[in-house]
Amino acid sequence: MELLWNLPAGNNVVQGMDFDNIVEEIHVLGRDLVDKVSALIHEGNVQRIVVKDEHGNTFVEIPVTLAAVGAVLAPLLAAIGAISALVAKFTIVVVRTEPKPPAGGQPVP
Repeated sequence: MELLWNLPAGNNVVQGMDFDNIVEEIHVLGRDLVDKVSALIHEGNVQRIVVKDEHGNTFVEIPVTLAAVGAVLAPLLAAIGAISALVAKFTIVVVRTEPKPPAGGQPVP
């Protein structure tokens, strides 16, 4: 069995793809959870963030299009900070939109 928690935070990324989205699983420690979630919210191509504990239980599911509003962001990050005090290891599941090729059909280099 491979232990993913012995690596520094940010090195444990698992990617999968479907037709429209890219799904990543990022393993982080509790002390890095708020920083990582806030960084993901500020990225432009993230659609959804799901925070799970090491047993796979979902704590928070964030549709980022709604979280982009500043009034929603501060209490949300405070709640994530409180959750991070309860559990030491988390998995963040990130759903990103895949960049579309231009209408001409030629991929961007």
